[in-house]
Amino acid sequence: MGSVKLENVRKTFDPNITVVHDVNLLIEDKEFVVLVGPSGCGKSTTLRMIAGLEEITSGNISIDNVVVNDIPPKDRDIAMVFQNYALYPHMNVFENMAFGLKLRKYEKAEIQKRVNKAAGILGISQLLDRRPKALSGGQRQRVALGRAIVRQPKVFLFDEPLSNLDANLRVQMRTEISRLHHQIETTMIYVTHDQVEAMSMGDRIVVMKDGYIYQVDTPLNIYNFPANKFVASFIGSPTMNFMLGKVQNGEMHSFAIADNSFSLPLPESLKSKLSQFAGQEVILGIRPEHIHTIQQSQSPTLVSVNVDIEVLETVGNEMFVYFSLQNSKSKDHFVARVPPDTRLKVGSPFSLYIDTSKLHFFDKATEKSI
Repeated sequence: MGSVKLENVRKTFDPNITVVHDVNLLIEDKEFVVLVGPSGCGKSTTLRMIAGLEEITSGNISIDNVVVNDIPPKDRDIAMVFQNYALYPHMNVFENMAFGLKLRKYEKAEIQKRVNKAAGILGISQLLDRRPKALSGGQRQRVALGRAIVRQPKVFLFDEPLSNLDANLRVQMRTEISRLHHQIETTMIYVTHDQVEAMSMGDRIVVMKDGYIYQVDTPLNIYNFPANKFVASFIGSPTMNFMLGKVQNGEMHSFAIADNSFSLPLPESLKSKLSQFAGQEVILGIRPEHIHTIQQSQSPTLVSVNVDIEVLETVGNEMFVYFSLQNSKSKDHFVARVPPDTRLKVGSPFSLYIDTSKLHFFDKATEKSI
């Protein structure tokens, strides 16, 4: 079993500098969990505390139901893959992968067996006699993965392992790591600041900010049901559009933007929740992919909005349309994601269609989801 449990884990470097605040988290055996958040949110510190590389200030960390607070890293039965690979330059690939097993005095036959098996899984069997300097970045990362695999630990820890790779190789390697998880069926905890990596790899995502956990859920639930404005803005690219406005009371509830330049009918699913905010300002959120052109969809939930197009970005299979609302006194700017063959022109007025069934609302004071 490779479950990991954090109970009220806190890390303070100075009486006035707390980087992880009373984190509670249960990671089940064989689960792939991704810690994601902006730089400085405490995700790497949390991972290093699980590994034993950082001493916890208070709380308990358990691995396989054993509290490991006072157990040194080498005895926690974990393997860690770092951002910088940490390969020994004077050793070849086989020796790098076998090094940890030799320290633990495994038999030569067992070492050979484990290294060959890991190399086969990772597709680096032909590289075993090469030194790290003769390898590409992707090959070095595979060697670092192989060195962890041969240990057959209860838990794998990944600290932003793909940060040094180019964009294409990152996509390839995150697929390889996901495939690896299914092959070896071991608990994996992965740290990244890249929300695309988090969404594509994790069974569950832990979204962190300022040392706090903001939400723990499946990628799809975090995307569709963000707990607060920060999670909504951090997950999704381009980021969610936000606008401030007031809930209008009446038989047909609506949301009016702050300067009253336009209003949107509220979806039935949210009318009862928003009725308690009648007459109050709230924050509306809509993702770029839920703003359409008339060519894309004909639906009763689509509401036309007149906009001024400011910038167009075509990125292969899609186009980002940056726009402002016509006749709006506010200087807010928004973005829509539309097909690349949509005929648009910068500086021209246009009508976009907001899917009101996909609206999100947040309390102005707490920024929690309504």
